[in-house]
Amino acid sequence: MLRVFLLAGQSNMEGHGVVDLDDERDYNGGRGTLVAYLRAHGDDARWLGLRDASGAFVARDDVFVTYQKERHGKAHRQTGALTIGFSVYDDAHHFGPELGIGRVLGERFEEPVLLVKTAWGGKSLAKDFLPPSADGDTGPFYSQMVAEFRDALANLTQDHPQLAKHEPRLCGVVWFQGWNDACDQAATKVYGRNLALLIADLRTEFDDAQLPFVAGESGNWDGEAFRAQQRAGCEAPSVAAKTRFVPTRQFLRKPDDSPNRGHGHHWYGNGGSYLEIGWALGGAMAELVATRD
Repeated sequence: MLRVFLLAGQSNMEGHGVVDLDDERDYNGGRGTLVAYLRAHGDDARWLGLRDASGAFVARDDVFVTYQKERHGKAHRQTGALTIGFSVYDDAHHFGPELGIGRVLGERFEEPVLLVKTAWGGKSLAKDFLPPSADGDTGPFYSQMVAEFRDALANLTQDHPQLAKHEPRLCGVVWFQGWNDACDQAATKVYGRNLALLIADLRTEFDDAQLPFVAGESGNWDGEAFRAQQRAGCEAPSVAAKTRFVPTRQFLRKPDDSPNRGHGHHWYGNGGSYLEIGWALGGAMAELVATRD
């Protein structure tokens, strides 16, 4: 079996964590990069093996990624073994939550893991991802999310030939989105309801009434009312079973301790924040999957 996980959301799922950029003008001298975080936490067992003895980041041989990205109006599918670089940028200097998510799942399961990442910056649940059962027209990015997931499986043998003999099985959805809705008072009021409908509709879409679903809190948003809506959507009685809300506020770092001091919407680009968020999301998913296996 191939354990497949759908990762979805907006720019913070795309990934704006800074790996190693360190010029003083644009990246605050490297404060808060992933490299700086690992330098300070190198003895943490969670990160052992993330880099080799020379400091180079290692690609896992048991976790793989398919990411249909769009940048500067051009779309292309990025595929390969999990490491840094699976972000909206076409470089090896950024990463997203997939790095921590994949590390947990790779450690927890004997079977190989495929992460199918679908994310676009500046998208709301109230409009862009609006699920089919909500009031209004289905959001175009809800449809694109589903289409790209199915396309990833259709091209599995081509993109990841080493996985050709494994039967893919969708084991869960990780959702990390919310900034645009938080910025809109009307969207905030209905976010909990829309999130519950999104969870229910994806379970219907993939014909799995107990499909594990993990939603990460928009912990970089100061408004508690919106974050309470995120939690409420996960705890709605209609979807609460096999659903987990993951707090992330504790991973927010100060701007002066981060690479991008003016990018609060992107966790200030802090590498430690993105890695810790991914670990928390992946850990919650692993626990949910274990309860149904």
